[in-house]
Amino acid sequence: MSAVEMYEIMKARLGHVVPDVELRYKAGIADQILRLKQERNAVILAHNYMEPALYHSIPDFTGDSLELSRRAAQTDKDVIVFCGVRFMAETAKILNPGRTVLLPAERAGCSLAESITAEDVRRLRLEFPGVPVVTYVNTYADVKAESDICCTSGNAAAVVESLHSDRVIFLPDEFLARNVARETGRRIIFPTRKSRRKAGAPENLDYQMIGWTGSCEVHVRFTVEDVKNARRQFPDVVVLAHPECKPAVVKAADFAGSTMAMVRYVQQSSAKRYLLLTECSMGDNIAAENPGKEMVRICSLRCPHMNEITLEDTLNSLKLNRYVIEVPEDIRVRALRAVERMIAIG
Repeated sequence: MSAVEMYEIMKARLGHVVPDVELRYKAGIADQILRLKQERNAVILAHNYMEPALYHSIPDFTGDSLELSRRAAQTDKDVIVFCGVRFMAETAKILNPGRTVLLPAERAGCSLAESITAEDVRRLRLEFPGVPVVTYVNTYADVKAESDICCTSGNAAAVVESLHSDRVIFLPDEFLARNVARETGRRIIFPTRKSRRKAGAPENLDYQMIGWTGSCEVHVRFTVEDVKNARRQFPDVVVLAHPECKPAVVKAADFAGSTMAMVRYVQQSSAKRYLLLTECSMGDNIAAENPGKEMVRICSLRCPHMNEITLEDTLNSLKLNRYVIEVPEDIRVRALRAVERMIAIG
């Protein structure tokens, strides 16, 4: 494929989303990446939050954390280029210790992943002995290693129910935990709050979930007022919220689900207008795939960490073999059990 052919493909998909001058420039970079991908026997995985010019040109697979974890587990390629954030690339390495895993940005962190440490999990286990630990996949490898099972936003409730336990520790997203607690009919406490930090949870308190107080710096900013304003301006709008949003926001929405669930909802729905309460590049990506449906453009929240991944950086990643992701073997083996259990539940 030539750069001209790539431009025509990208124009057909993104002509109403990305300026033409940008498409021409990006098409040349995408063409170089595809050539290098073949030379290095690489597979490119891209999260739904990638910029449209990247999302709609070079990936072999796109999706949410669960979908990309499955793809990483199944690949036979020598190199995995993960266009996402660091914890996602670590998960790919956990599943593929013998393959080279590259993250195109040197840092590409995550506010949620950085809200908890492995030591925090160990302390919670001591405070609540025998209670199984469910850890959101949006965590680093050492935290996964201290967990019994991982989950994604799409299968969190199913994972909690699969444990058949009277009590569950659910880490680290406060709002996902609250939403799961409501969905599964459980009472949740947060012993990490200052008022209970020293004493722990009272023994006579009725609770079935123990949460943490981490949050996504993007999803925490959406409000019920955002939903009300959208409905006032666009009475026919269908509002979709990510489960990392506050429970009141999720309750005010028409649908709540993972990024892949949102993608499927828009594809299968007959509605004409949507508001996505999630990272805003995803709205552009869905708009490109559904030209007959309107994404309401009141969202201006980009994940600064996802935004670090560009086509230019992805090209340099393949050219210069950077940045290589490594996970210490003792941590990888323990984390693998939790990740494989998550994938098995689906």
